Amino acid sequence: MNAFLELVLLLLTIIYSYLESLVKLFIPLKRKSVKGEIVLITGAGHGIGKITAKKFAKLQSVLVLWDINKKGVEETAAECRNIGAVVHTFVVDCSKREDISTAADKVKQQVGDVTILINNAGVVNCADLLTLEDQQIQKIFDVNILAHFWTTRAFLPSMIRKNHGHIVTIASSAGHIGVAFLVDYCSTKFAAVGYHKALTAELSVLGKTGIKTTCLCPVFVDTGFVKNPSTRIAPTLKTEDVVNTLVDGILTNKKMICIPPFVSLTSFIEVILPERALKALGKFQDVKFDAKVHCANKEK
Repeated sequence: MNAFLELVLLLLTIIYSYLESLVKLFIPLKRKSVKGEIVLITGAGHGIGKITAKKFAKLQSVLVLWDINKKGVEETAAECRNIGAVVHTFVVDCSKREDISTAADKVKQQVGDVTILINNAGVVNCADLLTLEDQQIQKIFDVNILAHFWTTRAFLPSMIRKNHGHIVTIASSAGHIGVAFLVDYCSTKFAAVGYHKALTAELSVLGKTGIKTTCLCPVFVDTGFVKNPSTRIAPTLKTEDVVNTLVDGILTNKKMICIPPFVSLTSFIEVILPERALKALGKFQDVKFDAKVHCANKEK
């Protein structure tokens, strides 16, 4: 096909896509069943991971829960079993590739092929770049992004064989917006968003249309990891509300979930606004949280 015809086809596809999106605004999306699906959730002992596990328990999925905190993951498992779910727990340090590999092998042997992988485990430091210790920087990259590689490489082969599965990346609005005193965290979340986008593209090129991907990017969530967070333009989100939106997005195969939605406009805003205006906007947002700056605890 020559370049002119390809260009015409591209324009027609763009027009069709807009019309399709407009129609979908008025037609409820069909939600897939996850009954019997093996759902693995990292960081399941607390916050988003814990509530997500309970949501999938209600949807009759088989749960595989990972967390570094044995007490936390067992408490989550007990609550899910009370709902009626089959639950398997593993104590896993997602900062260690060997731990992930060993646990993944046990899951495949004892439970079966994971069909929905939710990479949720994460850490945050809240400190300026020079205050951060070397091991803190290493660990946040190990947990927040490198662990995604090791878990996906462990469970993706079976999804590819069956052309069936779903890989979920829990990222953050900090994967779209740079925030002072979160340099390490933002770096890992930008990487997580890029990971999701590139993996989505790769699966498409490979023709694996049965393997879906979803990325969650919320602003501050009241999980307790960041102390006293606030912004002028968005309230701190309730964990339950975030998880409801996440699970709904998974069931409808939504690619990118930004909460609130304007987070997705960040790249566009950075292109159209001059540098001075961007600085003024950043100041207006008035992002605050407790952070360690120059070895002293201060609110920033």
